[in-house]
Amino acid sequence: MARFPALSPADLASSAALSRSRTVAYWATTALVAAEMVLGGVWDVLRTPQVTAVTDRLGYPSYFLVILGVWKLLGAVALLAPRRPRLKEWAYAGAVFNYTGAFASNLAAGEADPGTLVFLIALTGLTVASWALRPPARRDLAPSRAGLWAGPSR
Repeated sequence: MARFPALSPADLASSAALSRSRTVAYWATTALVAAEMVLGGVWDVLRTPQVTAVTDRLGYPSYFLVILGVWKLLGAVALLAPRRPRLKEWAYAGAVFNYTGAFASNLAAGEADPGTLVFLIALTGLTVASWALRPPARRDLAPSRAGLWAGPSR
């Protein structure tokens, strides 16, 4: 039988502090990502003038904003709601697709404003950080045995 070394009180305190720091970092990054998704989603659904100006410059139709806005709002809810780790994975993926797609759209349309591009890179980084810092209870640790198309796990 394998023996594990005894942990000192200092080791336990250090481990607890690291766990607390990780939890705080997770919720800080997740709150920022969710807040941006909610704010951006509301602006998109309402088709605010500043958002419609951007989509017009990028060449997207105005109804595209409503579609994006609804998905952003649903993604924010998924990130903040308890349980449903697989749904959270999809929400994270959607956020990354949104930010990287916006980055590529700006470049393709010749709208290479450095502030906008840095902001989109920062949002992508925050999203990846939130995903990487997830606590075990928010991870999908049991992939489906039947493969990718098996549907929800039990």
